[in-house]
Amino acid sequence: MPMKSYRKNFLLLFILTFALSCNAPVQEEVQPANNPYKQLFIEANRYTRDRHRQHIMAFTERVGWDMNETSTGLWYMITDEGKGPPVLNDKMVHYSYETRLLTGKICYAADTTNPEKIVIGKGEIESGLKEGLLMLREGSKATFIIPPYLAHGNFGDGNKIPGSSVLLVDVYVQKVIR
Repeated sequence: MPMKSYRKNFLLLFILTFALSCNAPVQEEVQPANNPYKQLFIEANRYTRDRHRQHIMAFTERVGWDMNETSTGLWYMITDEGKGPPVLNDKMVHYSYETRLLTGKICYAADTTNPEKIVIGKGEIESGLKEGLLMLREGSKATFIIPPYLAHGNFGDGNKIPGSSVLLVDVYVQKVIR
C-alpha cells in the first residue's frame, strides 16, 4: 500500500508542476516614454562611425588610393574586374586574401595554393567582406577597407584582430562554382 500512495503523490506532484509551469505569467517590457539613454547610444554610435570614416579617409589620402565607399561604409577599389561568373549568394567561392590592420600588421591570409572556400551567405565571414565579394566575379582582384562595425566590432576576434580595428583586405577571387 505505501508504494501505491507514493506513486499517486508523485504523479499528482508531476501533473501540478507541469500545469503551473505551462501558464507562467507574461511580463511586459516597460518602455519609459522618453528613454534618454537610447538617444545617447545612437549619438555615440554615430560619432564612432564618423571617427572611423575620417580615419579611413586620412589613410586613403596618405597612401594615394582612389577608393569608393558604399552606403554601408565599406571602402573598395577593384584593381582587376575579372571575366568569370559573378559572385552570388548561395554560390561556392574560392578566394585568396590577406587581412591587415592599417598599421600593416598581417592578421590572416590564405594564398592561391590554399584558398578560402565558402558558400556566400552561409559562411562565417565579416559582413563587410561578404558585401565586397558580392561586387566581384571570378578573376577579380580588389582591396577593401572594412570599418569595425562591418567586421569584428568593438571587441575584435579574440585572437589577432584587436577591438575597434579597421581592416584592410586584399582579395583575389579564384573560382566561383555555380
